[in-house]
Formats: sequence, structure tokens, C-alpha cells
Amino acid sequence: MQLPYSDEIEIQSLGRLFDNTSECYKFFWFQALVTKVLEGKETITYEELINEMIADAWYMVTEYHLNLGPKDTLERLVNDISEISGMKPCEKKGAILDFVRHCTDKGVMQKKRTLTYNVPYRLQAPFMENIKGKAWNVSESSLISAINREKRLMYYFTALKGMQTEIQMQPEWTEYIFKNQDVLKGWLKYNMIVYLQKRNPSVPGIADKLQPPLERKLDKVQKYWKLLLTLEPVHEIYGDEIVTERDISIDHFVPWSYVAHDEFWNLHPTTKSINSSKSNYLPNWNLYFPKLCRLEYFSYVMMNRYDGVKDAFEKCAKEHLNSSEIRGRMYKSGLSMPEFSGVLEEVVQPVYQSAKTCGFRSWVYAAEDKDGGMVTNG
Repeated sequence: MQLPYSDEIEIQSLGRLFDNTSECYKFFWFQALVTKVLEGKETITYEELINEMIADAWYMVTEYHLNLGPKDTLERLVNDISEISGMKPCEKKGAILDFVRHCTDKGVMQKKRTLTYNVPYRLQAPFMENIKGKAWNVSESSLISAINREKRLMYYFTALKGMQTEIQMQPEWTEYIFKNQDVLKGWLKYNMIVYLQKRNPSVPGIADKLQPPLERKLDKVQKYWKLLLTLEPVHEIYGDEIVTERDISIDHFVPWSYVAHDEFWNLHPTTKSINSSKSNYLPNWNLYFPKLCRLEYFSYVMMNRYDGVKDAFEKCAKEHLNSSEIRGRMYKSGLSMPEFSGVLEEVVQPVYQSAKTCGFRSWVYAAEDKDGGMVTNG
């Protein structure tokens, strides 16, 4: 992606910002810089930037279970804060920022400080020809002094004061960021996707996992299952409860947080409370996949028996069945229950196992506990 030209800044050096990236920090530091500049700030503390990095990484780590890098401090910091705070993976960004601003946990504070040791200085390396090799291996204060003597940088430093050290954005850079913010965000997103895909080679939908989870539109799928409810009773798979029109909720068997799609074969009805309990856990395979097969085969039989159900299925398929190969195998007429289940298992099991490998934990619904269930490692 070509960055917009400017007479004031070195575009070629800017374009090399992420050339040598073995960890994720540069992406999040630069993203935090852009966010703060767009908020109107020109003087920004390390504390503010690190807090922004934590909030931006929150969803990738807690909701989507992405690997940010080998022994990544930011990833470990987010996991620590998640455990200490009890905040949900889908927590609002404002609440995350508020917690980390006021958190006094010693481990959290130490990791936040660790994040400042390299990235504030190394980010601008492409602009600094006079600092190379061993010149980087000096104290922070000496490095700040050396960097502050360089010309045409994005920002410079005040005296070292730990997390209250300030950076001063330069006016020409502030103007460039404001003027070209959409292109810069797209460029940053592209580079981050490339980096994260290398770190998470088996994870689908990386591009959809750089921001908080969005509300999915499953109206057609819900209408389809509501139609089935009018023809025969439908029992959901986790608590064997009868699904009603007023209490229906569409669940992703393998969590959306992993698959990042709304394919029909991974969707089924349950109740609102059970779906809330399940959250983004993996249903125990041995307990629930056979039940999923029976429910999906019931749907398959009904769509081949009733023209109205078939029409509703076709409307769903336009948005929620994007593989012609899967459709040809799973929804062709004349399949027996074992044949249908075999195809469904071939499609779902690899995705399920991959999600499990990525850290999504197994879940069993506890009927006596309407607010949750048992989460296991099995």
C-alpha cells in the first residue's frame, strides 16, 4: 500500500516502520499514537500509550485467543489483567482503560514498564541513520538524548520519568496523521494482519479480529428455525429444553470468536440464557456433537419435506452457506442420518480441533446453574 506523499516528512522511512518486526509492540504503539493524536493530544505519556495498547490488544487476546508473539509481554499483561479484573472478553474499551488507569497490582505495573524499554525508541529506527548496532545498547536516558539530536522525527522525548515520560509529537506529523488518517489506519491494519497471520497460521478471519466483536445479523437463520418450531417441537442440544419463538437464540457451535463466520452448518437454535452461559467456549464434543447431528438432520429432513422450509433455507443459503462444495455434499437429497452426520463431522471437527488447539476451553452446560456451566480443559 502506497502512503500519501508529503514534503514535510520522510515517507520512505515511514513505509519501513514495520520491516523488522519480531514482536507486536510496534503495531500497537503506533496505533496508540494515531489514536491519541486524533483525540487532539500532542504531548503524551508512556502511561497513556501503554494503557491504549492494552485496551487495543484486549479483544485479540481474551476474545479471539490470538498469539501476539513468542513470550509476548503485552499478551501476558492482558491475560494478567483479565484474571485480576474479572472483566469479560467483550468488555467495552472505556471500562478496560478505566481499570488499567487505576490498577496498582505490582505485576501489572512491572509489565507495563517493561513494554516501554524498547518500542518507544526502536519504532523510529528507520528515520535514524546515526543510531545503529551497539549505539542502541545504552541506558534509556542516554538513548533519549541521542534520539533527541536526530532530525525530522515523528516525536521527541522529555526527561526520563518512568511511566510519566512524555513524548512530543511534531506539528508536521500531527497534520499528516489528521489529513491521512484513513489511509494510515488501512496501512497499519494490513501490516498487522500479515504479522498476526504468520503468528496464527491456523486461525481463520484474522481481518475480523482486530477490533471489538460486532453484532452478527442472523435474522434469516432465526426465521428459518422459528418456522420449524411451528411444525414440530425443537429441543436444543445443551439442556434438552424446548425452544420457543420468544426465547430462541442462534448459537455458533464452534464459537464465532474463532471461526469469524456465520455458516449455516455451524449454527443451531438454543435458548437465550443457555447461549449466554456458553459464551465463547467450545461445547464438549462427545456430549454435544451427536446431538448437533440429530438436530441438523432434523432440519435437513424438514427442508426436503416442506416447500416453505426449503424456501426459507434457500434464503439463508444466500448469506450463510458460502461453500458450494459443502452444500453439494451436506444438503443434497437422499442422505441417511449416518451419511449426513459423517459429512457434518468432516466439516466441523477440524475447525473444532483447531479452536481447541488455540486455547478455546471445553464447556458443559450445568442445568442447575442458569448463569453458567462447567469449563474444563478436556
